[in-house]
Amino acid sequence: MKRIRYYIFLRDVAWLSIAAFGGPQVHIALFIDMFVKKRGYLKEKEFLELNALCQILPGPTSTQTIVALGFKIGGPSLAYLTLLIWSLPAMIIMTVLGITISYFHHQSFSLDFLRFVQPLAVGLVCYAAYRITRMVVNTKTGIVLLIVSAACAYTFKSPFVFPVVVVVGGMVTAFRKFKHQPKEQPEPLKIEWANFLLYLGVMLIVGLGILVVGINNTPLWVRLFENFYRNGSFIFGGGQVLIPVLFTEFVEFKAYLSEQEFLSGFGLAQCVPGPVFSFVSFIGALSMREAGAGVGGEIWGAFIAAAGIFLPGTFLIFFVIRFWEQLKKFRIVKASLEGIHAASSGLVIAAALLLLTPVVTGAHHYLNMTLVVAAFLILTFTKVKPPWIILCGLLAGFIF
Repeated sequence: MKRIRYYIFLRDVAWLSIAAFGGPQVHIALFIDMFVKKRGYLKEKEFLELNALCQILPGPTSTQTIVALGFKIGGPSLAYLTLLIWSLPAMIIMTVLGITISYFHHQSFSLDFLRFVQPLAVGLVCYAAYRITRMVVNTKTGIVLLIVSAACAYTFKSPFVFPVVVVVGGMVTAFRKFKHQPKEQPEPLKIEWANFLLYLGVMLIVGLGILVVGINNTPLWVRLFENFYRNGSFIFGGGQVLIPVLFTEFVEFKAYLSEQEFLSGFGLAQCVPGPVFSFVSFIGALSMREAGAGVGGEIWGAFIAAAGIFLPGTFLIFFVIRFWEQLKKFRIVKASLEGIHAASSGLVIAAALLLLTPVVTGAHHYLNMTLVVAAFLILTFTKVKPPWIILCGLLAGFIF
């Protein structure tokens, strides 16, 4: 009976992996319809609490939520299968797109057909910044944290600034506002440390290994894994928050991708179902093109990038879910959410500004700005979804 139940669950996950467009907010609504209302695996309140746990932890929120659900139903084995089935279709599509762009680069083919996709993608980021800010920032403290985090991320264009900003934001509200949270009597925490030690061990082994061997002597794929594993360990708030981190590290800091390639890939990722974090497969594939390993190396880079970004959140959800019932009663944990979300919103605003600057100052800046504004207004005042906007831009690039 359990096997049949697991099969039905994984079949549902497979269907959602090719049908769930629209990002984390849409994903959560689809999960509720499928797993709560249709299948009845748990009550809606329990599901929302599970989702709240995933918002506290770094990593892709919707992916962690569906993996955590798999863990509750069938333990670690089913959870890992859930992660694989949920993320694989999007990873394959983004890997193919990355290899295609890499081929165009080597053959000196023009990417001019993507010229409309880039400003439209910036419009999507601007809309994400607006929407997230409206949803999670509604206090003076939150506004201050948002402004400070956005200013820090925009001014100090370093990938190491982002985790500091998020952690400090969480600490500010944790200590300032925990007394405002309703009192509950938390039970003593019973913690099993295995998955946390696994999470920490991977980070330390890879990081120390690179330091011992030396950055220049370390294979590129190992450095890529460290980059994505580190980013996956400190990203709160979903795929939109990931964008400024990746842009700073892989475009401005390391120049593995051009700005045009990054924005084109991000725009195309909006047309792909499943987790937004699958965008890293595109980046991983393009980052490996200069290593001389050919298509096989680019596929390996895409896999390494996806493994690096998804594993930290998976290890942490396996660690925390075992004592979540006790942890969620601590007021300091609840209070930290406001600061984490406000700081994360500031990172998205910084991403919008970073991506907007070259669009409005480069060639065709009047047309680009018009497209940015048009995408923002369409998403704000209509029910048109991002994939259709990007597809229209792609089609226009071929026609005009």
